Amino acid sequence: MLERRINQDGRAATAEVPRITIGGLRMAALDLEATADFMIEATDPRHRIGRPLHLTSANGEVLARCSTEPETERLFRGADLINADGQPLVAASRLQSWFPLPERVATTDLFHVVARKAEAVGRTFYMFGASEAENAAAVENVQKMYPNLKIVGYSHGYLRGEALRAKVEEINALAPDYLWVALGVPNEQAFVEEYTPLLTNVGVIKTSGGLFNFLSGSRPRAPQWMQKVGLEWAWRTMLEPRRLFWRYLTTNPRALYLLFSRNRPFNR
Repeated sequence: MLERRINQDGRAATAEVPRITIGGLRMAALDLEATADFMIEATDPRHRIGRPLHLTSANGEVLARCSTEPETERLFRGADLINADGQPLVAASRLQSWFPLPERVATTDLFHVVARKAEAVGRTFYMFGASEAENAAAVENVQKMYPNLKIVGYSHGYLRGEALRAKVEEINALAPDYLWVALGVPNEQAFVEEYTPLLTNVGVIKTSGGLFNFLSGSRPRAPQWMQKVGLEWAWRTMLEPRRLFWRYLTTNPRALYLLFSRNRPFNR
């Protein structure tokens, strides 16, 4: 089990987590199981630090956007831990580093590993984001899959102003161990930065992208062979060509360049 050390300023150092720099961002060199164990350890009452830990994920699109959008890069660098949610990142690390990323840590897979472990030890979830229908369907499916998992609350993500602030205060009062935030990049990272001071009773915030769409069943996962060879983006483009074709056409070449130009073999 990974242990966490706390800096004097109260921030989580996560010093025991090995990291490597891929495409300009420092990634946690943890596999799926170790990441879930870290999240369980982080919500142990003995290890709480008075604010939630912020875990996020990066793929090729995120690398490309961070290289051209200073605000997005700043938000990602503010996270306590960044997981590599993209097989090309893993492949690039294996080609260039003697200490590569052990495997892809896709949020869609991580959610289920954490849910099983949380169910076993009595940890609690709050699911925030997506549309009202998608959110409700995701929660319903999760409750069917994990009947003993404690979901203390859920809400769609289309809230603004005072309604959003009231919802944040409600979430804090419910004190979930894990707050899954699915608002898309960089809105979910901006949400974490703005509202962390009001979420002192939350253990971990995990930004989640399109997780709820997969949990609801409205979007199927790519076949395993496409996931393994790093072509899940192509599958998603096939499903949503009007929304994603131009995005990937512009970000994929830049991500490929970054994967082979802005790396460090090992750092902690």
